[in-house]
Amino acid sequence: MSNPNHLPRYDPRQSYQWNYDHAPEPIEIDVPAVPGSWRYCGRDVGSPLGVPAGPLLNGRWCLYYASLGFDVVTYKTVRSVQRDCYPLPNLQPVACPDRLSGDETSLPVAGSMHGTWAVSFGMPSKAPETWRTDVEETRRLLPADKVLSVSVVGSVQPNWTLDDLADDYARCARWAAESGADCIEVNFSCPNVSTCDGQLYQQPRDAAVVAARVRESIGVPLIVKIGRLASRVEGVALVEALAPVADALAMTNSIATRVRESDGKFLFDGQKRGICGDAIRAASIEQTRVVRELVAERGAALELIGVGGASTAEHVCEYLAAGAGSVHLATAAMADPSIAIAIRRELASAGSPAR
Repeated sequence: MSNPNHLPRYDPRQSYQWNYDHAPEPIEIDVPAVPGSWRYCGRDVGSPLGVPAGPLLNGRWCLYYASLGFDVVTYKTVRSVQRDCYPLPNLQPVACPDRLSGDETSLPVAGSMHGTWAVSFGMPSKAPETWRTDVEETRRLLPADKVLSVSVVGSVQPNWTLDDLADDYARCARWAAESGADCIEVNFSCPNVSTCDGQLYQQPRDAAVVAARVRESIGVPLIVKIGRLASRVEGVALVEALAPVADALAMTNSIATRVRESDGKFLFDGQKRGICGDAIRAASIEQTRVVRELVAERGAALELIGVGGASTAEHVCEYLAAGAGSVHLATAAMADPSIAIAIRRELASAGSPAR
């Protein structure tokens, strides 16, 4: 490979479908080994590095990032029905403080990307017959020492009960496991998964019902993706609800707020969008630390997956020190697909990362 700066990457100027259709091929490159022993949901892996669902639109994107030093790749969230992506912009740079708290009412747009953007995909999904075939082929082509996780979500229909939603989650999870997924990630932290406020993780009892239904439907590890916890009390309720049925928690799935243009008008019809990147890192690391304490206090076996704003070896080590067993990069990996190579090189030079 010539210049890593010229690696193909997601083009935010183009549509979701264009990026889906123009997925790059795997790259042949030397990948530095990371010192230490690493595991992900019971499987040995070569590093703590992974990619969450956002950038991995299909199997080719999964294979591409796996070739670039990521040991866990999460297939972008799938549904039991086909759903189109929201219109552009899907990735809107925003100007914001170094650290978001979750109390922000809005953020201004930025003319260029400086590490943080608002994400607006709407969790699109191809039809089940398409993604099931693709997941099966991806697992066949993915090296045996790499982990393929598949993210699933329920698609709420009018007049559905909680049981209906749980069945839909379980259906998707079973299909993904049957297609070869090494583990299943249920997305409990995004719109359209609850009739209350669109955030199933904020309703621990309901979350436990859905997670238990999924657990019964699969024979592989279960990961629950959660969003920003507003308080320790919320964390206590969620850990107690999910610990009996989940193997791991992945967090944080963005911090939501509205996005305003220079004239004061709001993008996205005034609806909140998830903010991802540098500005959520501090809050996400702190949440990881708090949840690790709650897990330890209860003697639970939940693993933690750190997500949010990591872009350097130092950031990875901060997540590990906070209690994460694995650290997943989305924004940084989309901006620079060679980021895992750089991080692995730094970790190799520094020796075994602290945990």
